[in-house]
Amino acid sequence: MIAILTDFGVSGPYLGQMRAVLYTQAPGVDVVDLFPDLPPCQVKAAAYLLPAYTQYLPAGTICLCVVDPGVGTLRRPLALQVDDRWFVGPDNGLFSVLVRRSHEHRVFEIDWQPAHMSVTFHGRDLFAPVAARLAQGSLDGLLPIEIDEMTLPDWPDELPEIIYLDHYGNAITGLVAAGLPDSAMIDVAGQRCGYRRTFAEAQSGELFWYRNSNGLVEIAMNEDSASGNAGLGIGDRVNKIQDGT
Repeated sequence: MIAILTDFGVSGPYLGQMRAVLYTQAPGVDVVDLFPDLPPCQVKAAAYLLPAYTQYLPAGTICLCVVDPGVGTLRRPLALQVDDRWFVGPDNGLFSVLVRRSHEHRVFEIDWQPAHMSVTFHGRDLFAPVAARLAQGSLDGLLPIEIDEMTLPDWPDELPEIIYLDHYGNAITGLVAAGLPDSAMIDVAGQRCGYRRTFAEAQSGELFWYRNSNGLVEIAMNEDSASGNAGLGIGDRVNKIQDGT
């Protein structure tokens, strides 16, 4: 299976063009739009979403990951084997949190280019063909490098910020939920909210935090939009108060 994680969004031609390459060059391989609307150009936010939203994919999945505001520059194209999955995309910090949290990893520079490659669409012209080749078991054009040759920004283990807003208006953060007790309070955008296990435990219109299905702290409002009604936005700082006081 090839899973796509990108900031292209589902409107416009970009996702479809990339999928067309995959269907052509890896016929018969399932392609899943796992996360096609990552925050645009937000490499740091995407770096924390990748490990959370790829952890349940089956072994052998090829993750085609394109958040690439530096496309066309000298940044290195990478293919990584992280635990039992493959990841293909730009070396701009996108894979730094994923590698840090991994048990095993191998890093390769993509030492191959197609005969014709646009300057500004490496997702279609470079990364998608490499993902297709990997899905068929080919490591051709991959040059092993050391992990310290990657771009590894000094980002924290957890990111205390809002990193994604879904269409319900729920706000996903870069905080790992397992490390936060039920008694903890969250301060965000000048408001404080407590923990609820499910949406139904909250009053209608109540702002609360919960442990989402992918292991991150998420801020929501029962039967309403947390982002619309509480003014939450991507990049907003999230402060956790462990003892609830």
